[in-house]
Amino acid sequence: MNFSTNYKEILQQVDEVDPVAYGKSRNFIDGAVTRLSPYISRGVISTKQVFETTLKRGFHPNKIEKFIQELAWRDYWQQVWIDKKDLIDEDLRREQPNVHNYEMPLNIIEANTGIDAIDDGINEYYESGYLHNHLRMYIAMTACNVGGSHWRVPAKWMYYHLLDGDWASNALSWQWVSGANAGKEYYANQININKYCYKRQKGTFLDVDYEDFEGMEVPHELQQTITPELLTALPQSNRLVIDQTKPTFLYNYYNLDPAWHNEEQGNRILLLEPSVYHKYPIGQNAVDFMLELANNIEGIQIFTGEFADLVGEYDIQQIHYKEHPLNNYTGIEESRDWMFGVKGYYRSFFAFWKKCQKELKQWNQSTLFG
Repeated sequence: MNFSTNYKEILQQVDEVDPVAYGKSRNFIDGAVTRLSPYISRGVISTKQVFETTLKRGFHPNKIEKFIQELAWRDYWQQVWIDKKDLIDEDLRREQPNVHNYEMPLNIIEANTGIDAIDDGINEYYESGYLHNHLRMYIAMTACNVGGSHWRVPAKWMYYHLLDGDWASNALSWQWVSGANAGKEYYANQININKYCYKRQKGTFLDVDYEDFEGMEVPHELQQTITPELLTALPQSNRLVIDQTKPTFLYNYYNLDPAWHNEEQGNRILLLEPSVYHKYPIGQNAVDFMLELANNIEGIQIFTGEFADLVGEYDIQQIHYKEHPLNNYTGIEESRDWMFGVKGYYRSFFAFWKKCQKELKQWNQSTLFG
């Protein structure tokens, strides 16, 4: 599975999304998923852009509500991150139950759990940087709820290799699966996995009835645990050429939008702060993907260093940047393109979604649909 880094091809992909088929088949391993998540996570396109483009193609919101809802999940996780900040790195709503270790099962890292769908998915994920959402849940459930690992280390391992790595979506989803951000843990048995991954496997440690998960001993396949070494190799930056008479537009791992201020002249800098990648490391495939996407931004220059170093070394004055929880910049902060005007922390997604639905009704009543 390859992901294009050509901006025109990415926009074409947005135009070709089938939101109806998505709603019907997204849970299956071969379902009509959009494959847009890497571009949304990297800020090349926005959830709002996908949402509005799809509606303008003539799809009525009532017919594609599941598709819209899944887009809204991404904005919801970001709103939680904005409000809770570093607290999302900890158990958010309650302590994760039944924690036996603060590492992760070695056999998950080595794709050797004995669960064919999970092992096949992990091997492909190492190559492509992508995992189907159900596979992410199966892996998290296996690591945390069956293997007894605390969610944080395996969540960082998964984020490290993902092209669509979004720390809020990733960390909070792991917490939801493990019960740290939900009222109960998520489980899927072998029958469930077989159904959605088209397998016929039997006799695994997940081939049990759901009531058998309670009090289950950690299977021997998951007992050996380690902490994976996750290091980020950032490129070295060349000497920047800065025109002090023009504004500076600052890009980063979460904002690589080629259309942002693209009609204005200015300095365009991709800022790679080592402190960010030390805290939330990403692998070489993710680094390469970021740099290739950045090539769509005309005149982009790379600076590897902290924001304060950039400003101090080049005496930059007119700095524009898009809002993001990881940014610790000064200058002119610009709003991201949110789907809806709903802001702030909501304890559950569906409390957030109810507010979004009120705005969605305005679309239903607009002249766009007659």
